[in-house]
Amino acid sequence: MNITQNKVDDLNLELTLSIGKDDYADRRRKKLNEHKRTAEFKGFRKGMVPMSLVERIYGQSALVDAVNDIIADSLNGFIKENSLKLVGEPLPSEDQPQTEWVNGNDFTFKFDLATTPEVSFELSKDDSIPYYNIEVKDAAKTEMKDNLLKQYGSLEDGQEAGADDFIIVDFEQGDTKVEGTYVAIRNIDEAVRGSFIGIKPGETRQVNVNEAFTNESDRASMLKVKKEDLASLDPMFTMTVKTVKTFVPAPMVQETFDKIFGEGNVKSEEEFDAKVDERLRSEYAQESEFRFTKDAKDYLLKKAGIVLPEKFLKRWVFVANDGKFTMEEIEKDFPLFLEDFRWNMVRGYLMDKYQVKVEEADLLASAKAFAAYQFAMYGIGNVPEDQLETYAKSILSQEKEGRRVLEQVEDQKTLEAVRAVVTLDTKTVSVEEFRELK
Repeated sequence: MNITQNKVDDLNLELTLSIGKDDYADRRRKKLNEHKRTAEFKGFRKGMVPMSLVERIYGQSALVDAVNDIIADSLNGFIKENSLKLVGEPLPSEDQPQTEWVNGNDFTFKFDLATTPEVSFELSKDDSIPYYNIEVKDAAKTEMKDNLLKQYGSLEDGQEAGADDFIIVDFEQGDTKVEGTYVAIRNIDEAVRGSFIGIKPGETRQVNVNEAFTNESDRASMLKVKKEDLASLDPMFTMTVKTVKTFVPAPMVQETFDKIFGEGNVKSEEEFDAKVDERLRSEYAQESEFRFTKDAKDYLLKKAGIVLPEKFLKRWVFVANDGKFTMEEIEKDFPLFLEDFRWNMVRGYLMDKYQVKVEEADLLASAKAFAAYQFAMYGIGNVPEDQLETYAKSILSQEKEGRRVLEQVEDQKTLEAVRAVVTLDTKTVSVEEFRELK
């Protein structure tokens, strides 16, 4: 058995494996003997099947298995002996001819291999990464306060419809009458929405439903007909407003404080305002951290300057996914794949350089924070610690979610190490300026 290599460039090489009959003969014979011991054929006791019959039935598969074993052992040995850090796995060369599996033949196989470049760079206080502090303004605090009170408010009868209100209406057309339909003013087409603002209970008007409600699914549901029947309907309906429903903000009372912040945590409007300020600063801090993560990754990737064997990588992604994605689909998402691949290399280098370790407690803490965030998205705050921990452990037990949490913690701890070494170019900006950052 002979291996020759052709170095295509700094990252790509081609291996040619020449396998003679003497290389695979013993392996093939052993595989045939294994088949002979286990084969069951009618008319023969187990293990007593003639080798000629075993050869006829299993000869070619034994040959293929034997040669493939040699290929695997040879490639693995070459990679280990030469300390190669591969991208993906070896792939058969695109110009590899069709193999004729005939016992006694010599075989030649070509494989393409791609290696990753060495990652090496230094960081110091001369390296500057921007960090944005978002200024907390009174207008933002007022907006958050109003939104919280609206969120915990109630839907009550109103005198006239506002932009965020609902109207309950009857639609009539000849003998057809659709009663008690809820209509959200914000869902009315913008071109005619203004004419609905200010409408009062008892008002009747002619409405072209095609113009007012351009979403066909919503229109069909509202008129209680099938979507496919809309085209045959006369769009002109008489609409009678039965009721206006408006959101009334929750009052500034203890019951409201308890609902929003948990029982007894806030006892006055002043404390309410302080909690709003605290929550807003926390949200801004999270946004600042998210932005720092992006800017730091961009900076580190640029500094590392990693060049990858892109042509090979595209082939490997295609083969590794067993053709689930077309090459066109791979091309479309390839820039993001490359960025992620490079970042994994940089993160691994930095974790090793700064001896970053991830403990089980780090993963649990991150999963609990994510669990608390998910509960908060559904308006559930102050979740008991034991319930959060149970949910967090459930997240970590899921392969995909557990891997996501691990990568998130690795990112966080790696960037903490980087932050301690580089200089943060801290800038205070308004939330509007922050949103405009590219």
